[in-house]
Amino acid sequence: MEGDPIILKSGIKTRLQENIRWIFNDTLFAEITGDLSKICTDVQCDDGDGRFRERLKVNRQTGSLTIMNITNTDIGCYELQIIREIIHEKHFSVSVN
Repeated sequence: MEGDPIILKSGIKTRLQENIRWIFNDTLFAEITGDLSKICTDVQCDDGDGRFRERLKVNRQTGSLTIMNITNTDIGCYELQIIREIIHEKHFSVSVN
């Protein structure tokens, strides 16, 4: 429901040296590198456009994403990438009532 938080759960526990990336409509908007040398959300990431400003939390242990105060502009497809030796992807479709 609009205004509520939504959690996109990865369903896994990440290990050290794994990179976590969240992508929305082909735009990287959240990333945590395995060594924690880079942690960014939204406009801190190179491609972020400000749509999620101050509304994101990424769980460093699981990669799960929380979007606070969801709005109609958040509707769409989200992709989680967990990068080990290979890229593990999980896709989410978000709608708002």
